[in-house]
Amino acid sequence: MLDKQIQKRLDDKLKIIKNARPLPPTVIAKLKEQFAIDMTYNSNAIEGNRLTLKETYWVISEGITVKGKSLKDHLEAKDHYSAINYLYELIEHNKRVTISEHLVRSLQQIIVSETDSKHAGSYRDGNVFITGSKHVPPDAYEVPKLMNDLILWVRSKSKTMHMVEIAAIAHHKLVFIHPFFDGNGRTARLFMNLLLMHEGYPLVVILKNDRKKYYDVLQKADSGNYKPLIMFIAQAVERTANIYLKVLPQTKSSTNKLLPLSVIAKKAPYSEKYLNLLARYGKIEAHKEGRIWLTTMDAVKDYQAARQRKR
Repeated sequence: MLDKQIQKRLDDKLKIIKNARPLPPTVIAKLKEQFAIDMTYNSNAIEGNRLTLKETYWVISEGITVKGKSLKDHLEAKDHYSAINYLYELIEHNKRVTISEHLVRSLQQIIVSETDSKHAGSYRDGNVFITGSKHVPPDAYEVPKLMNDLILWVRSKSKTMHMVEIAAIAHHKLVFIHPFFDGNGRTARLFMNLLLMHEGYPLVVILKNDRKKYYDVLQKADSGNYKPLIMFIAQAVERTANIYLKVLPQTKSSTNKLLPLSVIAKKAPYSEKYLNLLARYGKIEAHKEGRIWLTTMDAVKDYQAARQRKR
C-alpha cells in the first residue's frame, strides 16, 4: 500500500543515514534533544496540552513553571520526554528489541505516571467513549486478546511488509483498541516510533498543525482504508529524515536546497497550486515545516524526468 516512489526515497535516505553512523556524540545529543522536545510538544498538543513549543522546552530543559498553564500540562511534558528517553535507551542498548504487550504497557505507564498513576501500565477494566469520534472502542473484556493479536500481527509482518506500513497500521490498531483509560494516542505514536527506530529511522513527529488531517486518515482506517494513513505517516517519516540528513556532511547544491513552493513555482513549469497537490500526494519529495510545504528544484526535475519516461 506504500507508494513506490515514496518507498524508494525513504529506502535511499535510510541507507544514507545508516552509512553515516556513528555520528559525533555532540551531533547525536543535539538531534536527540531537538526531536524529543519537538515530539513531546506536538504529541501532547494533539491531545489538548496547552504548552507552546518554547514553554515545553523551558519545562523540560530548564525546570521552569509556566504561569497560566496547568500542573497537568507540565507533568505531561515531563512524562512524555521520559518516555522518549526510554525509547532511546531501548534502541541503543538492545539491537533486537522484543515487541511485546509488556513493552506497550511500559510506554503508557511512563506517559501517565504523574497524571494517572492509578491506571498506569494497566489495561482498562471499563468501557470508554472517544469524544468527537464515531468509533466506539471494543468492550474492556476484549482488550487483552486484541492486544495479543496486535503483537502477533506486528511480529508476523516484519519480513513481508515495509516497516513504514507496519508502523502506520500498528499505530491505528492500537488506538482502535484503545486499551487504556488515558494516554492511548501518545502511546500509539511512541509504539509506532519504536518500530521505525528499530529499523534505523530517526524519531518521527506528527505535527500539531496536521491534527485535522491526522484524525481524518485514522477515521478512514477505521473502515479498512489504510492507504491515506500510510501516506500520511510516510510523509512524516520523510520530513524527519530530511531534518536528520541536513546535519550530515554532503555536497552542497543550489538545486538541492529546500524552498517554499511559492519560490519553486517561479523557477519551475508548474504553478504553486499544482506543486502543492504533488507534495500532498507524495509525487514529489517534499515536507512541511509548520504550515508551509518545502521542496527542491531537484525534486521537481526528478518528477519531470519520470513523467517523460512514462510518455
